[in-house]
Amino acid sequence: MGSPANQARIAGVAALVLLITVTATVIAGSRLSRPLRELTDAVRLMEEGKAARVTVTGRDELCRLAAAFNAMSERRERLEELRKEMVSDIAHELRTPLSNIRGWLEATEDGVVAPDRELVSSLLEEALLLQHIIDDLQDLAVADAGELRLREEPVNVADLLVQVATAHRGGAEAAGVTLTTRADGEPRLFADPVRLRQAVGNLASNAVRHTPPDGTVSLLARREGDDVVIDVTDTGTGIAAEDLPLIFERFWRVEKSRSRRTGGSGLGLPIARKLAEAHGGTLHATSVLGEGSTFTLRLPAAR
Repeated sequence: MGSPANQARIAGVAALVLLITVTATVIAGSRLSRPLRELTDAVRLMEEGKAARVTVTGRDELCRLAAAFNAMSERRERLEELRKEMVSDIAHELRTPLSNIRGWLEATEDGVVAPDRELVSSLLEEALLLQHIIDDLQDLAVADAGELRLREEPVNVADLLVQVATAHRGGAEAAGVTLTTRADGEPRLFADPVRLRQAVGNLASNAVRHTPPDGTVSLLARREGDDVVIDVTDTGTGIAAEDLPLIFERFWRVEKSRSRRTGGSGLGLPIARKLAEAHGGTLHATSVLGEGSTFTLRLPAAR
């Protein structure tokens, strides 16, 4: 046994070590619990539909977790904004044809107009526009969910371009636009012919709408390495450089004043891009304002 003085000294050192240990533990616990509490509060804010961010300082695991949370929160807010915009756009797109149908039917019921062939034709046109918008929305919803099913088979691209041109030649002639096709060699794809015709048809229809009378829309196909490239080129109004990144946005139109009847549903280009991606390909555009545009569909060639 040591002397009382030594025992007191040992007890003091032990108490000091214990105090330092407890203090360090409290400080470390506080440093760990503070960001966790902040994350918990941010999650609660997110559950309430409010913007939520946490402070990121340092490079430890908790800071990486906080950075990942902030990125997730930003993406969630962006998706929520897109959802609200989509709902607003859909309501806006459907309101016009529905209002027209309702107005004509009310006028007929009041005896203001006679239910003649011209009226029936007008109502049918509005109904077809509604159906077109709904079908486009359904295609986009299926593609967004990753549930777009392709029935792939060998496709002769030259024949496909002729089929698309035949389907759109009536509208092109009515608009005074010349529609031509050309294929260099015999490019072939292993693709869903129905979906591929839809994609190229959307591009052709868009090109015809934006090409003035006496203009030309050309459908061109060629083989480039392991890809088949389809160009849809027009001599139309072109697209401004600042607008070019936006053309594949849903319901976006180059000409804001263009009516929905002549401007389409605003979904043709987004659907074409989704169909290209579903086939493992890409779709991009180049344009010169006042000279025309080219939409390039690049797809893996059949092996």
